[in-house]
Amino acid sequence: MLDKEKLYASWKKEEEIAYIKGWDFSHIADRYVEEDSLPWDFKLLIKNYLTDQMSLLDMETGGGEFLLELNHPYAKTSAIEGYKPNVEFCKNKLLPMGIDFKEADGADILPFDDKQFDIVTNRHGDYNVSELKRVLKANGIFFTQQVGAENDWELIKLLQPEIKEVAYPNQYLKYRKKELEENAFEILECGETFQPIKFFDVGALVWFARIIEWEFIDFEVDKYLDNLYKAQEILERDGVIQGSIHRFYIVARKF
Repeated sequence: MLDKEKLYASWKKEEEIAYIKGWDFSHIADRYVEEDSLPWDFKLLIKNYLTDQMSLLDMETGGGEFLLELNHPYAKTSAIEGYKPNVEFCKNKLLPMGIDFKEADGADILPFDDKQFDIVTNRHGDYNVSELKRVLKANGIFFTQQVGAENDWELIKLLQPEIKEVAYPNQYLKYRKKELEENAFEILECGETFQPIKFFDVGALVWFARIIEWEFIDFEVDKYLDNLYKAQEILERDGVIQGSIHRFYIVARKF
């Protein structure tokens, strides 16, 4: 028998504290598992091409976590981020290091000169192909790892069954690859995968859904309480609530 009052109180608390700086999911680290061992290593892909002499731009850098893992010379490194809480975080963290950080969204006109970069990286962010062409040098390389259209789709349908269509229907490798090819890019490498994501606590799923607001649109505990109780029943029956992540990557060279 579900203790609905206790569950409700715990879920409301998760809803209230759903906030992150950068891209830090440590709050639910021991309460869910996302298969992050993809068939490719995005960081290694970049490092196979990147040298210390190259100029690098990281688009939609979040809190700069992935960018700093590349360990590229700071004087040769630029980054953009448009999400307001992360912008201030990056200003305080990246600018003192000597990284050329600017506030911008990936789909914006990029605040950089023509043919400025040898490498542009984009991990789970938006981008404008015409702007990529403009800021990349001749033979410059674009690396992107993207969240696909069907990411978390089973979880969305569980909590918000009225949502009938994916939010970003063009987020498949075949469409993004074609877009680059039609805009004078040569595809060097690419791949696509679907892998499991598992929750062992409905409260963690509530926190997750509030953070990933572009997938779980207008999600609120009070609005979807009956579906959360159904999720709790699934958890108690199966020991896990499972969905899948959708990822793809492209490495493309500008002609």
